[in-house]
Formats: sequence, structure tokens, C-alpha cells
Amino acid sequence: MDSRPKIVISTLDAERLERLIDALPAGAFPGKKALEEELARAEIVEPKAVPPNVVTMNSTVRFRVENSNEAFNLTLVYPKDMDGSSERISILAPVGSALLGLSQGDQIEWPKPGGGVLQVRIEEVVYQPERAGEYHR
Repeated sequence: MDSRPKIVISTLDAERLERLIDALPAGAFPGKKALEEELARAEIVEPKAVPPNVVTMNSTVRFRVENSNEAFNLTLVYPKDMDGSSERISILAPVGSALLGLSQGDQIEWPKPGGGVLQVRIEEVVYQPERAGEYHR
């Protein structure tokens, strides 16, 4: 039985991510297999059918660290949109790949600097392009 949460991805995100994966040089992206597996298990829907509480590309998400009051926001972006900001996470980062398609309330394990993991909950999808009517970002 698969204990991973159900994920939903828009057709637009799925197509762009497949092109991105195909364009990467061999060995350039260690998490390629994991991202491909996420895409393969996802429910793919038209952008207008994406539920408003699902993490899509370019979504801004508020997280809360379980067993603490620590909260933080991150925006899930394509590698070309990384700007060195601590408020963005690339889809090519392991946590970025894990976030795609999750919903408000889902939990993931977040690697801690220096080792170990934190349990982190998606508290809110603060901004989602599909919910804002931005289907061609």
C-alpha cells in the first residue's frame, strides 16, 4: 500500500516538467527518477480543474514545523526562476519535487542542515496561479 499522499498536477505543469527533465544532461539532476515517479503517480488535470489548495508550480506555500511555532513561506519555481532568494525552492531540489501536487494539510519530511529531518506541514497555499486565473505563467 502506498502511504504517500495523493497528488494533483496540471497538464501545463506536467508538460513543462517533462520537457525540463528531457532537456537535462545525463547525470545533471540526481532527483530525476524521483520527480519522474511523482509525475507518473499524479492525477493530471486541466489547469482550471486544479483544486485551490494544491501546490502547483509558482505557488507560494506557508509551512509550519511540527512540534514548534516556526513557520516559513516558499515559492516552488522552475530552475530558470531561481534568484538566490531563500524564499524560493527549485522543483529540482528533492523537497521541491516532493512538494509538487501536495495539498494544504499534507506533511512531508524536510532535511535539516547537518542531518536529520523535520516534519513539516503545508499550512496554507498562499498563492496559486491557477486559483488566480493565471493559466499560462
